[in-house]
Amino acid sequence: MNDAPAPAPQATTQVKRTPLIAGNWKMNFDHLQAIAFVQKLAWSLKDAQHNYAEAEIAVFPPFTDLRSVQTLLAADKLAVALGAQDVSPHEAGAYTGDISAAMLARLDTRYVIVGHSERRGGHGESDELIGLKASAASAAGMVPVICVGETAADLEEHGAAAIPLRQLRAALGKLPEGAEFVVAYEPVWAIGSGDPATPAQAEEVALAIRELLRTERGDAVADTTRVLYGGSVSSQNVASYLKQPNVDGALVGGASLKVDEFSRIAQFQKHVTV
Repeated sequence: MNDAPAPAPQATTQVKRTPLIAGNWKMNFDHLQAIAFVQKLAWSLKDAQHNYAEAEIAVFPPFTDLRSVQTLLAADKLAVALGAQDVSPHEAGAYTGDISAAMLARLDTRYVIVGHSERRGGHGESDELIGLKASAASAAGMVPVICVGETAADLEEHGAAAIPLRQLRAALGKLPEGAEFVVAYEPVWAIGSGDPATPAQAEEVALAIRELLRTERGDAVADTTRVLYGGSVSSQNVASYLKQPNVDGALVGGASLKVDEFSRIAQFQKHVTV
């Protein structure tokens, strides 16, 4: 009989995840307006002494603006990250209107949104297609921002998290092991409605997403992957979401088109109260 004492339980290490504040411009701003916006945003963040190591900032312009914004970011050595709003699942070929991952990567694009509800609903994109897009972005060295979310009818019928988890599981099925990605929870019923999810609702789904990642990809991926909230985010409510232990940033729509407002959202840490 072994009388040696049982080993003491190991303390759980809290992994620090750098918050990501991402501005999805959707179909707004031509390339000149985009340049002016990013310049003003950079000045505003500089005046506010923003620490990019404490909160990463990214903008997601329309395709036609990407080269202009990329040139500005590189020339002025701005720390703002560049993202694209969509990507083709195909590498090249006869796909009129598509933009390949390789094309985006050549523009120093770091992030690519896939599976936004406006693509799922308005363009009929399936879970399988979104997974292929995420895989294409990852293969080109970019980080897919995988959007998941439920409609009001989905919430009524299936409850919280069921649809987002189904969508995420399908996307993960196409992503190789070791791929970096971000998950953005955007309840469709909250987008542009002025009636966002409560912080508790966002945290409930974010926690469920993290537990799915733990099951599907292991502790390291679950602990380091950032989960964002999106849906009527504003400077008045962003701090309440970022106080939640499993919410690591925000995917901002309409508010990202106003320099002062988006800058205030980026400065959420100044508004967090204990």
